[in-house]
Amino acid sequence: MLQPARRKYRKEQKGRNTGISHTRGTAVSFGDFGLKAVGRGRLTARQIEAARRAMTRHIKRGGRIWIRVFPDKPISQKPAEVRMGNGKGNPEYYVAEIQPGKVLYEMDGVDETLAREAFRLAAAKLPLSTTFVVRQVGQ
Repeated sequence: MLQPARRKYRKEQKGRNTGISHTRGTAVSFGDFGLKAVGRGRLTARQIEAARRAMTRHIKRGGRIWIRVFPDKPISQKPAEVRMGNGKGNPEYYVAEIQPGKVLYEMDGVDETLAREAFRLAAAKLPLSTTFVVRQVGQ
């Protein structure tokens, strides 16, 4: 699963996921087809991997997939049945904060119908609404 190799600080504050993706990561850059986020939310490393597996299984040996998001934010949790206080819990997993307009995955080397179906299967694994996008001519 995806996670940072090293971090300056182990724990991070919760923060708020606001705004939209204005420029960075909003266009299909590597492949011909993409899966773009319409809603906002958090993608865990497990969800990113589950969607990747669903796409890979569907396109079999054809095509290439790019993952355009990386889970770099640690989410800490306290163990079950532990009283409040005594500091913050340990980092349990990593998430990627997703704003509307962000391209999550890209695909190349397959026809559009196969790409649409693969992205539909992947979108079922994700907790936010997505849409299928095609690379614009000249990009």
